[in-house]
Amino acid sequence: MIAETICAAVSAAGLGIAAVTAYRKRFLTATKIAAFALVPIGLAMTGVVKWVAHTAFSPTAWAGFGVLAIAVVLFLITRAVDRRSGMTRKERRQAAKAQRRDAVAPAASAPSLGAGSKQAAQAADAAQPKGATRQKPDDFSDIEAILKKHGI
Repeated sequence: MIAETICAAVSAAGLGIAAVTAYRKRFLTATKIAAFALVPIGLAMTGVVKWVAHTAFSPTAWAGFGVLAIAVVLFLITRAVDRRSGMTRKERRQAAKAQRRDAVAPAASAPSLGAGSKQAAQAADAAQPKGATRQKPDDFSDIEAILKKHGI
């Protein structure tokens, strides 16, 4: 009951200030003041003031406001960190896509050669005549071409 009385008094005072402002030929400013002055009485008439008065003395409501405050602080921290990184959302998405592409082993398509195969290659080079050049077997060139075509 007292909260509604306070709201009515604040609205009356605001409307009085708006009337004085209008008397001074500042109609636009007087209209803004009147609009703001009508807000407290409107809230009191809709029951919001009663709800706020009950909420103000509720420990559960204050705990809820605390949780909301923590959520807002965490959100602001993540926004600040995102901005400090200097990367836009699009750039981060492109970097993640490139990272996914790089996750595939780039040397997986190449045949693995152990120490024994090096010795066999040296022996084959020694067996060939000096003028002939040894060609590498082109085992995976067609597979590599297909993979490159698909961007892998």
